Amino acid sequence: MAVQKVALVTAGSAGLGAQIARVLAPDFRVVINYANNQARAKSLLDELHDIPSTAASTQSPRFGAIQADVGDRPSIQRLVQETISKFGRLDVVVSNAGWTRVTNFNILDEGMVDEDWDKCFLYNVKSHLWLIHAARDELEKAEGAFITTASIAGVKPSGSSLPYAVTKSAAIHLSKSLAVICSPKIRVNSVSPGLLLTEWGMKFGPEKIEKATNATMLKRLATVEDVADQVRVLATTKSMTGQNLIVDSGTSL
Repeated sequence: MAVQKVALVTAGSAGLGAQIARVLAPDFRVVINYANNQARAKSLLDELHDIPSTAASTQSPRFGAIQADVGDRPSIQRLVQETISKFGRLDVVVSNAGWTRVTNFNILDEGMVDEDWDKCFLYNVKSHLWLIHAARDELEKAEGAFITTASIAGVKPSGSSLPYAVTKSAAIHLSKSLAVICSPKIRVNSVSPGLLLTEWGMKFGPEKIEKATNATMLKRLATVEDVADQVRVLATTKSMTGQNLIVDSGTSL
């Protein structure tokens, strides 16, 4: 019997992370990580179990949820160890967690809050680094893939805050650097969505959402489905590493 591959998705219980879990569910056994909302994680697991598997016979467990704060290095190490002990292997890691506090990008004084810089670096950069370090041995064994969620704000100066934009840019360069360091066994790539109308994205309000829509070439915002489909491409394609896939309906052109 062929061994089914295992994918771990951080911040996987809602929004983009949940859609990535849905898209990977037919072909992978999936572990979703969540920070604190256990009920939401359980609800997604119930939904995933209804998605048919492409495998001739599925191994157990097929899905699981593990609580961990990815802003804490020992918690990340525990998350990876628990995944491997419960599922037996690890082939794909989608490092999807991130953080921002919405301020006015164009007002320098609003971008001068040290706590914002520290928390953005923690969740938008260091968490990815800690996660690949914890998962490296297993991913090397599997010749697997590591995918980070960056942002169009890291490509074109813009977005919810100055610290967010700068740390997302750092996340993209981190992915490229890790692609060099972790070759030839592990493929490392990133995706950079434009504004997504998730629970978080809706906080921008109708005026900013309309402005963001008008700023796209296609006059439509990218969707979580669009982005998750590209994550699946990066999880399964054997010949891409060090790439940043921009999914922004042409905003950055």
